[in-house]
Amino acid sequence: MTEALTAAEGDTLARARRELWQAVCARDEYAAARAVFGALDSGAGTEDVLLDVIAAVQREVGRAWAENRFSVAQEHSATAIHDRIIAAMAHRIPEPSPTGAAGTVTVACVDGEWHALPARLLAEVLRGRGYRVDFLGAQVPTPHLIAHLHSTSPTAVALSSSIPLRLPAAHTAITAVQALAIPVVAGGSAFGFDGRYARLLGADAWAPDARAAAELLGRGLRRPARGAVRQSIEDLPHLADQEYTLVLRSRRQLVKNALAGLLERVPAMRAYTDAQHERTAEDVAHVVEFLGCALYTDDGDLFTGFLDWTGDILEARRVPSRVLDPCLVLLEEELKDFPRALGFLARGRETLRRRDARPPVPGPDSSA
Repeated sequence: MTEALTAAEGDTLARARRELWQAVCARDEYAAARAVFGALDSGAGTEDVLLDVIAAVQREVGRAWAENRFSVAQEHSATAIHDRIIAAMAHRIPEPSPTGAAGTVTVACVDGEWHALPARLLAEVLRGRGYRVDFLGAQVPTPHLIAHLHSTSPTAVALSSSIPLRLPAAHTAITAVQALAIPVVAGGSAFGFDGRYARLLGADAWAPDARAAAELLGRGLRRPARGAVRQSIEDLPHLADQEYTLVLRSRRQLVKNALAGLLERVPAMRAYTDAQHERTAEDVAHVVEFLGCALYTDDGDLFTGFLDWTGDILEARRVPSRVLDPCLVLLEEELKDFPRALGFLARGRETLRRRDARPPVPGPDSSA
């Protein structure tokens, strides 16, 4: 929230957050619209409503899903309501100058990234600040992005990604855009809470949120030198050991072998329903994918952070996080000739052991 807000404006936004949260919980798009447009009619700024009301409620929606208070369908419903309201708000923002005095920015999600709402919010913030914006939406393949840039020549590109699994694709996009002498601002939780992965992959700038991104662009970014696309190994020399490439190529077989091993070593799995088997296969695939991403970045924290987050998700659904350990053991056996992978898997198992040793947290219905 901006420092210049008066107490009355702060109260207006707080009331709008409460009303919008109640509306999305009830799946009531019309009540949601009344909450948002009521705040605007009361004098709240468009940018403040976008970021301090809609974005804030969307974060609470994500927490509700993680804590098993919202189903996936409820989360999707809330996101869709927010998306439609943002679209309706767009025509209340003055049209930017035809000359694009503030500049032209292309806003896109990395290939494979379906979470488009953060990028959409940034696009609307930039429009409100007078930029001409090309918002390309979710999952933009890099070749299509580059073809678009050849015809539009924007001042900068803002790349968004929420899932670390998309970091290799983000790296490809960053280097391809920079080869056109266009600077890249990276944003979204995939790049780390402190932007460490944006720096690792060579982005020109990183922003923790839409306001920070707009401020960066307002100050101007230095254009990179036009030239050939950098190879991944130039930024990430550890890739020379080929562990990432080999794990990536064999990921389907790794998942298949891990599932077969789990059936042998975890007898309870034999009584699983088809749906439970499908969820288990998805979990194993995610473990392998995040291990591969950790190998790409050479950052074990990425893998252990994923396991810790997954443990929270499982435990919110009354499944102990230690169920992940047999999968890590099987992967250690499969990847016995991969020293970096073995190191990450060992750290992952230690993370699970520490979680298992923690005292249980009383639930909301506890009598403690």
